[in-house]
Amino acid sequence: MANDFSHINNKDQPTMVDVGDKKESVRTAHARSVITLTKELVQLLDNKDIQTKKGPVFQTAILAGIMACKQTSSLIPLCHPLALDKCNVEIQIVNELDVQIDCTVKTTGKTGVEMEALTGSSVAALTVYDMCKAFSHDLVIRETKLMEKSGGKNDFRREM
Repeated sequence: MANDFSHINNKDQPTMVDVGDKKESVRTAHARSVITLTKELVQLLDNKDIQTKKGPVFQTAILAGIMACKQTSSLIPLCHPLALDKCNVEIQIVNELDVQIDCTVKTTGKTGVEMEALTGSSVAALTVYDMCKAFSHDLVIRETKLMEKSGGKNDFRREM
């Protein structure tokens, strides 16, 4: 069973996947996180952002998400360091209380960027939480999920 996992060797020890023989290709990934705010926080929205003493919440979260994408291999032990061609984080209010954070990442390389996209959307959501917790701790990061990926062996697209 352990050998079915790509990051476990034949001695059941963790290992970084050898991508040396893979061909380079364009690889993309899109991940989404959703955080639920309180009504009081939503009322603080000004020009599609929440202004705090720490600064604009969504703008800061976008920067944090991009920085996190670039640092994924330092955070997730067996991820390869990647040169990213593109990283984009978008934040929007999608209903009365929910904030949707979409992170799209692209590289030309031998391994995918799913973990970078997931890390970017997650850290952006955590940044929203951190910047808003002074107003309320009743915030919920509800989900983080891969929406789609392309390149490599298999493409994936989640039905919305």
